[in-house]
Amino acid sequence: MKLSTKKVLSVLAVLSAGMFFLAGCGGASIGSKSSNNTKVTKKAKKDVKVGMSLSTLSNPFFVNLKQGVDQVAKENGTKVQTFDAQNDSAKQNNQISDLVTKKVDVIIVNPVDSDAIVPAVKKANNAGIPVIACDRGSNGGKLLTTVASDNVLAGKMAGQYLEKLVGKNAKVAELEGTPGADAAVQRGKGFEKEIKGNLDLVTKQSANFDRAKGLSTMQNILQAHNDIKGVFAQNDEMALGAVKAVKDADIKIVSIDGTPDGLAAVKKGSIDGIVAQEPKQEGKLALQAAYDYYAGKTIDKNIKSPIHLVTSKTAK
Repeated sequence: MKLSTKKVLSVLAVLSAGMFFLAGCGGASIGSKSSNNTKVTKKAKKDVKVGMSLSTLSNPFFVNLKQGVDQVAKENGTKVQTFDAQNDSAKQNNQISDLVTKKVDVIIVNPVDSDAIVPAVKKANNAGIPVIACDRGSNGGKLLTTVASDNVLAGKMAGQYLEKLVGKNAKVAELEGTPGADAAVQRGKGFEKEIKGNLDLVTKQSANFDRAKGLSTMQNILQAHNDIKGVFAQNDEMALGAVKAVKDADIKIVSIDGTPDGLAAVKKGSIDGIVAQEPKQEGKLALQAAYDYYAGKTIDKNIKSPIHLVTSKTAK
């Protein structure tokens, strides 16, 4: 009886191990279907079909980004289908689903929200379509690359310049961008780390990267904190709204972006400084990354776009 039991247990152990092995093999084969493991079929630039979804075309920064993509596409005979997500994450995910259905060769996306975009990125991954994030990243899924300026550094530079303008321990406010947007998170991180122990951040409120909301939010801030000496706006649009709210008060304003309207305001003196990005260059770099991918080249995980501080003395 004891021998029989041992035999039974031995047979069960073998069967169990075999089932585990088969299950493991099955998992490996499913994983091997990932598009990142397949060999790239080379394509000429004119044959690369591009789909692009931008968070909003109401913001001049992203209009300029689109112009960068369009310029390079025109030079190379590339067809680009562009969608405006109108700051709506659900709409943007639907747009990317549409591009997946249309079987484009690459998707360039500027996410409304870095968390909300994840399912759409994964859907493109499953379809074997490379995804390039521009200006803002994705917090999940697999990206071919993220093309953006160093937002943490930009926030730090803005903080350093605001410190220089308002002096040690001055009270300041921060206008934050769209909640969840990677650029907003990183810019805020860089700014707040820099000013800790140097400036008194009395409040930070979201104005959703929008000029009109920048105005109304800044008005509310001034009602509660009429003794602030400086404002950090995470983009030019909010800074331009803040300018209207501040009017003639001696409050220094520093932002990040480098849009035509923002740079004109620096030249005029209504915005004191901008850590300027190059949105057209970001667009050009994004499309070039797509070309390089279909040329069989290795793509860097992150492609940095240049930034520099613009003041009234250096504005052109």
